[in-house]
Amino acid sequence: MNIFLLEAGGETGTGMLGLLFPFALMFGVLYFFMIRPQQKQKKDHQNLLNNLKVNDKVVTSSGIIGKIMSFKDDKNIVVIRIDETTNTKVEFQKHTIVGVIEKEESNA
Repeated sequence: MNIFLLEAGGETGTGMLGLLFPFALMFGVLYFFMIRPQQKQKKDHQNLLNNLKVNDKVVTSSGIIGKIMSFKDDKNIVVIRIDETTNTKVEFQKHTIVGVIEKEESNA
């Protein structure tokens, strides 16, 4: 019976380093699978917004497709023509543009 009490009361020897290792491992996994891809996606979206030009055909986050007519940089607004027959133009916040369908054709 004394043998069982001695085994139960002994030290495991893990110490502080053994307790921190699982947390460091979880943070590493979290960083490489969640934080890093989100930062890359945000950087790519900002790059897309910085390279927009007049006459680019774009799609907004609400699914509206149109052609960029002009920019209002002071308010961070883009004017998009959504219907060519009636010349309907709508203003959107620049950050709502999620993709470019066709780039402007350069005649150089």
